[in-house]
Amino acid sequence: MVNIEAVGRRFPPGVEALRDVSLKIAAGDFVALLGPSGCGKSTLLRLIAGLDQPDSGALIWQAGQAPDGNALKDGLPNAQKPGLGEIGFVFQDATLLPWASTEDNVYLPLRLRGVTRTRAMEDVHAALERVGLTGFERARPAQLSGGMRMRVSIARALVTRPRLLLMDEPFAALDEFTRHRLQTDLLDLWQSLGCTVVFVTHSIYEAAFLAQRIVLMTPRPGRIATELASPLAQGPERRLDPAYAALVAAVTRAMEGALAA
Repeated sequence: MVNIEAVGRRFPPGVEALRDVSLKIAAGDFVALLGPSGCGKSTLLRLIAGLDQPDSGALIWQAGQAPDGNALKDGLPNAQKPGLGEIGFVFQDATLLPWASTEDNVYLPLRLRGVTRTRAMEDVHAALERVGLTGFERARPAQLSGGMRMRVSIARALVTRPRLLLMDEPFAALDEFTRHRLQTDLLDLWQSLGCTVVFVTHSIYEAAFLAQRIVLMTPRPGRIATELASPLAQGPERRLDPAYAALVAAVTRAMEGALAA
């Protein structure tokens, strides 16, 4: 889907967030970006989303996406990102409109695209059904638990049927029971929808449970330290598989090496 080629990003007053980051993300991947706080994971996610631009290197979009004709970045073409609605973004905070109902919060991306409410409701209700919120269409965010608010945020990201779903530590503030349930639900959604997921986390256990590929990043300036492939089979017993414990141990050893680098 996208090749990230030698990307660097620096912020005033000279803070180097990313240095020479190269990564390939294929269509249908579930990739976890794992690393300590401040290592540039969220910065990289924002670059993929098109919410920020690299200072060096480029993101080259595949699957027929043509270059957009913008100026070159260090000799590499700044290629066109997927079109409107083809990227969904879930932030760490649910970022819901507090005065709006669940239904209206999920409708928002379609409303901004000019889709009438009548036309949008079928997709809105389908997105809510996918995240288990049928029956809560009229509820306001203050009436929902933290886990339910995050489900609304995920439904809002899914309502445009994105090819690429970007998630920035969406479960970090939740209790362990809610987090486990939402992690399992997210895997089910990924399998049923067939989209590509890039998931930022600082939890080794979360990365090992969710991802096909775990990309370890070094402390600032963020670089790719190593990548591990998951051997785990899909299914509800994933956490009880001895291979899960082995993967957690392997990621832990690799992370200790990355932190010492």
